[in-house]
Amino acid sequence: MTKTVLMLVANPATSPVTGWPIGFWWAELSHAWLEFTHAGYDITIASPDGGDVEADGFSDPEHDSGYSAHDIVSQGFKTAAATRDLIKNTLALADLDFEAFDAIFVVGGQSPMVSMIDDARVHDAVAHFYEAGKIASAVCHGTCVLLKTKLSDGTLLVQGKTWTGFADSEEQYAERAVGQKIQPFWIETEAKKIDGTNFITGGPLAEFAVRDGNLITGQQQVSAAATARKVIAALGA
Repeated sequence: MTKTVLMLVANPATSPVTGWPIGFWWAELSHAWLEFTHAGYDITIASPDGGDVEADGFSDPEHDSGYSAHDIVSQGFKTAAATRDLIKNTLALADLDFEAFDAIFVVGGQSPMVSMIDDARVHDAVAHFYEAGKIASAVCHGTCVLLKTKLSDGTLLVQGKTWTGFADSEEQYAERAVGQKIQPFWIETEAKKIDGTNFITGGPLAEFAVRDGNLITGQQQVSAAATARKVIAALGA
């Protein structure tokens, strides 16, 4: 049977640190989506609240900064007739039947650090997939939800698990690049405060993804496709 993946994208928000409008990161959606599509999967893009979602400016291949100008996959996704409307009028978590999906994939970006970190709906969705023996996966700043996602017995999902996410070294790089503080907290710093979990990272802005049982995580936007491939391998198709 065709495998099904729920790609969860953050709703638009405003950074309390920078004042910027923030959203999801294009490459983390488009590159993973392409891998799942090549595997023949059915993909649903949803958001906690539903409705239109928006990308972080620096992730847009057409952004004036030119930071992601090389990202032709995202350029194709945002302009092709078959995909450009997939980020419009997304379904809300409350309208989904989790039993219809084999995996959840939490897309990163700047918004998750503000809009998802304390969202019990997101935590519960990730925990549901994990406890059902399905694949719970996240990439880049989307992994911030794992800092607070608890299982039904009250323990953190990442207790006793090895996982990754956006590294402190990458936060430092980003802050130097823009000349100011960006995030309200750093995932690696917070993960290191949790007893009994093993947060690891690869090289700065290098492809790195980790599987520990049915938990799969990717370090940053460069790792989106690799994270998706580990999901595909775990699902056996």
